Amino acid sequence: MAYYSGKFSFYILLTTFLCLIKLQVVGQPDIKQQWQGEWITHPKQDTVRNSWLCFRKTIDLPQKIHEKVFASIAADSKYWLMVNNQLVVFEGQLKRGPTPNDTYFDEVEISKYLRKGSNTIAILVWFWGRDGFSHKNSGRAGLLFEAQAGNMLIKSDQSWKLAIHPAYGFTGNPVPNYRLPEFNIHFDARKDFPLWFSTKFDDHIWEFARSAGKAPIAPWNALWKRPIPLWKNSGLVSYINNNKWPKISKGEQVRMILPKNITITPYLRIEAPAGLTIDIRTDNYKGGSENNVRTEYVTKEGAQEFETLGYMNGHEVIYQIPAGVKIISLKYRETRYNTEHIGFFNSNDSSLNILWQKSLNTMNLNMRDAIQDPDRERAQWWGDAVIMLGEIFYSTDSYGHAAIRKAISNLVEWQKSDKVLYSPVPSGNWDKELPTQMLAAIGRYGFYKYFEYTNDTAFIKYAYPAVRKYLELWKTDHTGLVIHRKGGWDWQDWGSKIDAPLLDNAWYYMALDGAKKMAAVAGFPEEASGFDSQMKRLHTAFNKEFWNGTTYSSKTYKFGTDDRGNGLAMVAGLGNQAQWKKMRTVLDTTFNAGPYLEKYVAEAYFIMGDASAGMKRMKKRYDPMIKSPLSTLWEGWGVGSKGYGGGSYNHGWSGGPLTMLSQYVAGLSPGKPGYQEIRVFPQPGELKRVEMGSDTKVGFVKIKFSNNSKEFELQIAAKKGGNMIVGIPIFDRPYKLITANGRRVILKDKPVGRIGLEYKGKVDNYYVFEVPAASWRFKAVYE
Repeated sequence: MAYYSGKFSFYILLTTFLCLIKLQVVGQPDIKQQWQGEWITHPKQDTVRNSWLCFRKTIDLPQKIHEKVFASIAADSKYWLMVNNQLVVFEGQLKRGPTPNDTYFDEVEISKYLRKGSNTIAILVWFWGRDGFSHKNSGRAGLLFEAQAGNMLIKSDQSWKLAIHPAYGFTGNPVPNYRLPEFNIHFDARKDFPLWFSTKFDDHIWEFARSAGKAPIAPWNALWKRPIPLWKNSGLVSYINNNKWPKISKGEQVRMILPKNITITPYLRIEAPAGLTIDIRTDNYKGGSENNVRTEYVTKEGAQEFETLGYMNGHEVIYQIPAGVKIISLKYRETRYNTEHIGFFNSNDSSLNILWQKSLNTMNLNMRDAIQDPDRERAQWWGDAVIMLGEIFYSTDSYGHAAIRKAISNLVEWQKSDKVLYSPVPSGNWDKELPTQMLAAIGRYGFYKYFEYTNDTAFIKYAYPAVRKYLELWKTDHTGLVIHRKGGWDWQDWGSKIDAPLLDNAWYYMALDGAKKMAAVAGFPEEASGFDSQMKRLHTAFNKEFWNGTTYSSKTYKFGTDDRGNGLAMVAGLGNQAQWKKMRTVLDTTFNAGPYLEKYVAEAYFIMGDASAGMKRMKKRYDPMIKSPLSTLWEGWGVGSKGYGGGSYNHGWSGGPLTMLSQYVAGLSPGKPGYQEIRVFPQPGELKRVEMGSDTKVGFVKIKFSNNSKEFELQIAAKKGGNMIVGIPIFDRPYKLITANGRRVILKDKPVGRIGLEYKGKVDNYYVFEVPAASWRFKAVYE
């Protein structure tokens, strides 16, 4: 990194920088209309791909600023902000764009970095100049800055100085695959100008910036406030095998171990002669069988330090350091989506615990500029996003919800004029619709799940019109069954033996269900009624057409039974308990689904009350991932050539077990939108002990249960206010007594006493109680 060179060690300042701003959006997106700042760029080289531009501005504040000062900053494509020699933002700016035409901007508090007198603002901008699966290229490098500091307006204009950073350039092959807008980083320290960002740097020979016009202006257009937090920044930290490198390199690979698969920027401090090339990449460089990003560092003479700015991920960082180089220090910086992972799950089954944690690790990596995978594509595929919604709700604090809002907004705002929804978006080099993924997105498990867990009515009103328009594209036959829609990529799941008609209709049924509920929330009762009528017709037609007496199967399907379509039909609500009993014996021995649709097959077991069999299937299917030393879950059932679609060992769609273990096994779900009513209906199966916790819209909820030869005990801790519906599971062995907070409520199967709860009777193999939200301990003693 350029500003690490020279005698001044910026490392000390950087490692103390841990404070980042968290922002949220409620309702419709926040578009800033009035700007004083001007977009500025290089007067001659404003369209050069992979260029690094250094901007500087020195201002004089007549007095110390006591109120908070917020800077609005936008750049194309990424930026790093320093104020008075201190790092303020490490990798700012979201990939472009919130719509096919517009750009995001960051809001950053800079108050504590300003002082009375002279102040230097320095911004490094990396302009990619090309499209990717997660970025729409504007075609022009640019920077926009605006802040009101007391009576002084600080704004970008042609008085700012700038220079093209001479040390950055292009690497040779191999280069990143076409899906990534990012380039490899090549940094030649011999060409560096040290401390260019510092207050004492002399920039008199630098050029003045060129004004591209007052914002908003093309090609960046309207500016949308960043809807997710700036990254959480660890500062520079030591590897697991710290100091286990050769003091003098022998020219062999130096493999430094990370605590798990995380997104990082590697750092080095060395002594070397000039002109040697050091290659830096991770063990995951070809994750998914395609090149992602790496760095080349060319040494200068003497002592030097460098941090690459392009993030990468993996379990190990591999430094290829030429022989004779003295290695002084190797470190890394983790940056990630800024939410705390405060949810937890623990049980007496270590395999399930490992699976839950690996699901969390995978989700963590898949949250960045978008809900995305971090290696081969860095793209927001909505099939993956739908599965990750549940993981986010059960494991993160409320700042994680902003990633879901952004994903929904992206999909809505990129809807085509012909009503087609498609993903990944934002994207400049992809425009193909995956029809069933779009149905998943707008349905019960996508947009509506967001409302179910947040009660964010305003945002559903914003998103619903896009749902209505998209469903207008789908047609049904005279019976009510949906007509297959190929779209741009006719993809349902990795693997073979796919019974597409079952999947089409199950996804469509859930899309209608989501649309019905969203229409009601948005204030369109007649439309809700219309969707409900369609669902009833489809339900009847589906069972008439596809039920063969044992399982669901289309008439053209030649492979017996597809577990995907049958599982999804049960999740959708197209089947009943009697059908499930016949179907389950087939599903117990049928394993066609890839990890994407396996989530729904396994979930069918829990929805139908077969927790023991559901956990058994889950452990069987995920067994190689559970036992693997890899800390994240895979795209397929194997890695590399043994997997699907490239065989990535980190894929968000495989993390569904986190949701199922939290929602069904521990039993926590919203009874009414936004947890206005908390439901606790655990499904212990064969487990003897479970503890879980999750942040909700009404506060943190903890659940703990144990089951032994004498009693089943359930403990719940929730913030007071509102109410809870609690289910005590009924096992084969009857209870003789149930107590709540030490007082009897059921004696020999009959209600007794009242202690601020209401007994609702036996419902679906549970004793059901309505109680005020608070701390409760239920004990059910076996006969």
